[in-house]
Amino acid sequence: MPALSDVIAALDALWPAERAEEWDAVGTVCGDPDAAVQRVLFAVDPVQEVAEEAVKLGADLLVTHHPLYLRGTTTVAASTFKGRVVHTLIKNDVALHVAHTNADRADPGVSDALAGALGLRTTGPLVPDPDDPAGRRGLGRVCELETPMTLRDFAELAAARLPATAQGIRVAGDPGITVSRVAVCGGSGDSLFDRVRAAGADVYVTADLRHHPASEAQQQSPLGLVDAAHWATEWPWVEQAAAQLDEISDRHGWNLRTHISRTVTDPWSAHAASHTTVTPGAPN
Repeated sequence: MPALSDVIAALDALWPAERAEEWDAVGTVCGDPDAAVQRVLFAVDPVQEVAEEAVKLGADLLVTHHPLYLRGTTTVAASTFKGRVVHTLIKNDVALHVAHTNADRADPGVSDALAGALGLRTTGPLVPDPDDPAGRRGLGRVCELETPMTLRDFAELAAARLPATAQGIRVAGDPGITVSRVAVCGGSGDSLFDRVRAAGADVYVTADLRHHPASEAQQQSPLGLVDAAHWATEWPWVEQAAAQLDEISDRHGWNLRTHISRTVTDPWSAHAASHTTVTPGAPN
């Protein structure tokens, strides 16, 4: 079995820490570099349920997309919910490694996995990395549908292929417009609308769309918007990342056993659809 340091070196080669955003917190959070690794669990969020899943599985390493400590902290006391995660992992000899914005910008990265889940053909990054001469790394992806379809049908496709969440899929735009070029960005992507328009996309798939950016985007162009849950847009990366480590393990003869967490860690647990239409200015 490889040592944790060997596995971490392989993960760092896939998602170099120096390619993360300056504000990000990536890399190894806890773990003994000399400890042996046999089982690895991949997940989106390092929450208590996932930590307990790793322990129950007998995992030696938990790899998550989201950081446990994104901002500074002065305590890992088990009386705090994040400290409890740390205590659970360390007491059970489970290491934690994070690949966040460095995985977003990778080739392949989070948005490649999202495009793959939707059956899209990727043509390039939405925001190319200036230090990548091949033009393959960067944030988001510009994609093409093999067969054009209506926005309505595309939204149904997204709902069927992405993991189910309470939010489901929100759609903005004329449901009958034909879409063929698709921009995608796993996670929060409403800062990239200028890039989406410049790419000539017919529809933009992302998460966490806020009222004002979405409203302004609708006013500027007939762009269709498909807003999925944040967790759902990033979960396909978990499968992709596990497959990448499987390939490395096979090449080195490590015989690692990789596992994918299917625990839904999206924070929203229910959705109540509106049943009445409110007319502005009408009496209650």
